[in-house]
Amino acid sequence: MKTRVSFSNASCDYYFDTSARRLEELVPRAKTVLVTDEHVFAHHQALFGDWNTIVLKPGEQYKVQETVNAIIDQLLDFEADRSWWIVGVGGGVITDLTGYVAGIYMRGLQFGFIPTSILAMVDASIGGKNGIDVGIYKNMVGLIRQPSFLLYDIDLLKSLPESEWINGMAEVIKHACIKDAPMFKLLEENTLAKLKRDKALLAQLIRRNALLKTKVVQADEFEQGERKLLNFGHTLGHAIENMYDLPHGHAVSIGMTVACHLSARLTGFTQTERVVDVLEKYGLPTYAVFDVDKAWDILKMDKKRAADAMNYILLNKIGQGIIQSIPLEGLQSLLIEFVTS
Repeated sequence: MKTRVSFSNASCDYYFDTSARRLEELVPRAKTVLVTDEHVFAHHQALFGDWNTIVLKPGEQYKVQETVNAIIDQLLDFEADRSWWIVGVGGGVITDLTGYVAGIYMRGLQFGFIPTSILAMVDASIGGKNGIDVGIYKNMVGLIRQPSFLLYDIDLLKSLPESEWINGMAEVIKHACIKDAPMFKLLEENTLAKLKRDKALLAQLIRRNALLKTKVVQADEFEQGERKLLNFGHTLGHAIENMYDLPHGHAVSIGMTVACHLSARLTGFTQTERVVDVLEKYGLPTYAVFDVDKAWDILKMDKKRAADAMNYILLNKIGQGIIQSIPLEGLQSLLIEFVTS
């Protein structure tokens, strides 16, 4: 199933319920480089065949400029020019890196993604945000540039470890919290085990999430307004993710829990228990003790900061996220109160 989505200055073709082997219909094999990591390559070697391939070390710790330089060196070895394609095959780290390199190598190559994790399928590969970390600061350097296509092959999830299923569900729950109350109820009524067994239900859920995020991005591609809602749980989540080497979904889940409690104080939100119950149902952490001072030093440098306030994502109710400007001093006090209470 092909769905063409238009953005401000580009379009992206979404191929849902398809096979990754369709890639050869979309790009010239001789002028395409696939970028993946050791885990994905080991589990899906047949997919890579005789394609030009760059295999990276897996993990967020490699989403840095040194890895970018290594990719560029290999592109030069392939003698890749501006007529070539680069395709990221993997999870969120691979899509972030691939999109970033595609944007800067020779001032821009055409690129696409084959996401292989829940997280990448519903979030990381969508919307054109590409970039790298700088020290403990997540996604501090990057650009917004849309891929030409996304290939969704549900069968690629078969080799996904249980921990990565759980990691990806944080973004699904996030989408339900900010924009889709009926999907939140669907998550309450199902389990991760059921989703893994029911391929049709899983495909439907992934498509629903991909299109939900896409619609938000179309309305605000460069994050001047509504797209900020997609950062629910991420402001604090990003601060503690690299501090404690947490999986992205775990950090965001803790961030969503804190955001629910902030919402209870600032918007009158009354459904924190339901959100926490769903997060825990899908194996995600909720309450955690962390070093508030160290987290604050990182958080106050977040890209969503505006002068002496932070644009924080809160909830009015499940399915209705809002952007609320919170003075930095007040936000710090609320975080200290939450962690010490």
